[in-house]
Amino acid sequence: MMYKKIIIGFVLLNAFLIHAQTDINKLDANGKKHGLWKGIYELSKRPRYEGTFSHGKETGIFKYFDDTKKGDVVATRDFTANDGSCYTIFYDQNKNKVSEGKSFGKNNEGEWKYYHKASKVVMTLENYKKGKLEGLRTVYYPDAKIAEELTYKNGLKEGIYKKTGQNGILLEQSTYKNNEYNGDATFYDSDGVVASKGKFKNGKKVGMWQFYEKGKLQKEVNMSDPKSAFRAESKPKME
Repeated sequence: MMYKKIIIGFVLLNAFLIHAQTDINKLDANGKKHGLWKGIYELSKRPRYEGTFSHGKETGIFKYFDDTKKGDVVATRDFTANDGSCYTIFYDQNKNKVSEGKSFGKNNEGEWKYYHKASKVVMTLENYKKGKLEGLRTVYYPDAKIAEELTYKNGLKEGIYKKTGQNGILLEQSTYKNNEYNGDATFYDSDGVVASKGKFKNGKKVGMWQFYEKGKLQKEVNMSDPKSAFRAESKPKME
């Protein structure tokens, strides 16, 4: 009698598992994904993602896994806004956030945050419009102090750029236009004293440039002079 109960229980469990397995990755009458879907990595056959579709549209929260036996969650995408957008969070294998922000399709939109490794401190704060950088982009040191600030327009660098040392001392203030140095630029030494200043045009130094040492003017060079040996150093060295 007990043996029969075990057999019946096994059959019912097997039937339940088969039903559960066949109740995923379904299409509706129009051939669109509907209900719970689970994707796998082609070679390893390990879980790649899982989430729910409603007649071809993602709904709720999707989870994405790395291709390991443990199957850590490396990303989540939240579609609950129901406006065509999703809020994405990327994680490392220790469950620390790597980056997060909103997107429409494949295009980032609005504010995106990127974090320092294994830290809750923001490393880079960016703003997007239709997948392109737009507005202020700020880079931070691990202690949350500002390292760089620059404005973007339609994906290109545009406006005043500031670079600051971790001690808060200004190291550079320059101007960008059309993604290149254009206009006034001043570079400072580690003590915040002017080291050089002049103008750029289309990424190259032009006109008279002044070079200082410990705050004292050492020389002036016409960067527009084709005979000037300094023309070879037309672009500043970026760290």
